Amino acid sequence: MQRFSISFGRTSIAALLAAGVLLTAAPRVLAQDGLSFQLTAYKQAVAERMGEDESVSAFYRARGFEPIWTGPSDEDRARRAALFDALSMAADHGLPARRYDADALLARMASATTGRERGELEIALTNLYLRFAHDIQTGAIDGSQIVTGIKRTPTRHPSGELLTRLVTEEPTVVMRDLAPRTGEYTRLMRAKLQLEHRIAHGGWGSVVPIQSLKPGASGNAVVALRNRLNAMGYLRASLSGTYDADMEAAVRLFQEDHGIEADGIVGPTTMREINTAPEERLKSIIVAMERERWLNRPEGRGKRHVLVNLVDYHAQIIDDDKLTFETRAVIGHQAMDRRTPEFSDVMDHMVINPSWYVPRSIIVKEYLPLLRNNPGAVGHLQIVDSRGQVVGRGRSFAGYSARSFPFSMKQPPGPRNALGSVKFMFPNKYNIYLHDTPSQHLFSQSVRTFSHGCIRLDDPHDFAYALLAPQQADPQSYFQRILGSGSETRVELETPIPVHLIYRTAFTQAKGQVNFRPDVYSRDQRLWQALANEGVVLRTGRS
Repeated sequence: MQRFSISFGRTSIAALLAAGVLLTAAPRVLAQDGLSFQLTAYKQAVAERMGEDESVSAFYRARGFEPIWTGPSDEDRARRAALFDALSMAADHGLPARRYDADALLARMASATTGRERGELEIALTNLYLRFAHDIQTGAIDGSQIVTGIKRTPTRHPSGELLTRLVTEEPTVVMRDLAPRTGEYTRLMRAKLQLEHRIAHGGWGSVVPIQSLKPGASGNAVVALRNRLNAMGYLRASLSGTYDADMEAAVRLFQEDHGIEADGIVGPTTMREINTAPEERLKSIIVAMERERWLNRPEGRGKRHVLVNLVDYHAQIIDDDKLTFETRAVIGHQAMDRRTPEFSDVMDHMVINPSWYVPRSIIVKEYLPLLRNNPGAVGHLQIVDSRGQVVGRGRSFAGYSARSFPFSMKQPPGPRNALGSVKFMFPNKYNIYLHDTPSQHLFSQSVRTFSHGCIRLDDPHDFAYALLAPQQADPQSYFQRILGSGSETRVELETPIPVHLIYRTAFTQAKGQVNFRPDVYSRDQRLWQALANEGVVLRTGRS
């Protein structure tokens, strides 16, 4: 039997077209009986290689095992071309291009002659398409297997649905629409490509060789600062060697984009961020793109939803993809057992004038040691037995251990309550919710990692008004009337609202400007290493 071969130095449409011709040419040199044998071998190979994905098996059975990739039709050629075009752009999306090994598959396509080989290729192409589709739609790695604080797992789009779209719609459109269609993903990808270009052409120049600078300063360090701010796009080109008003304004803009108090002075924190290498920023953007894919769920994020970017210390309400409310937030402390997890759930009610039911972990770690020494300790809290009765303090707790302590603890509603005047509930097994706090001074800090894991809000009343607005004509009066009663009151949300707790050290503004935040829990560092291990590379253009 004649065997066709071709050399593929790199994936290209020309090579693909050549492979397509070869795939259709081989059967034509056979006699009719040989062709029947080829088809039988092809179908047998497809049936054997379909694997454990029942939706793939069902798809091919429904088609009588007819090919969608390796057949001679123009439609098959178009699907092959669209797939390999999409794979050629995998690195643009921050995906591990080596995972797909398109060149090796093209070489197999060029040398296939038997029906079995064509059947094996058919399923290999299907598996390649599905793996790429799942990766670009909902993520190339499972963050929950890498970082314990990530509690979300990829929600894969059904394989059968992906295959059906491929044979009923224009293949290039299907491939284009696989990636998240959010404005955030588009802006992150644009920023990634721009930063790669900048790095390939020298980056942001030399670091500033000093720890701090103030307006009015002059000298070589100021020149270095000016050059770096110019390269970053914050300051127009100038020959001035003085820290003038233009430079001060540029520093303020930089500080705003990096979550630093915008005072126009380059202190140690600002200087550290200015001197951060562009390659490190590129890693943050690539990880942010992966994280954006994790939220690309078939059911969407919700027409109205609450979004909390933990490392930006803000909670937002999003309506129809537009920001309609925002307030500062405090998140969990950096200690491992107090870090706020990342997950999504649904908020269905709020509690006005809430009691605080102290988590068991806090009771045994923080309060029980105090009670052992002094039964009157933490007197603002009630000790409650299994029947709901308050336990008197005229007894000793010295004999109890963390395991044997039989009581719960709670703080009744009031001005000193740890939850403040309202809490917002999206019931979950992590016991995380949003709430008010009497510790308002913490919101003036730039880094707000102070809680035991729950999220404290700076403007909880306005947040409540915004949530109640769709169901109350006068949400403020309604809320204040219940608050004034002093009674603990549960208020149902007539339309439950999805809540997404995310962690983005790189994110964009609507106009495209990229913001960066410190990796306070070191989660992105670990995610980047996992992506790099899978084959994601920094395309810096440098040798």
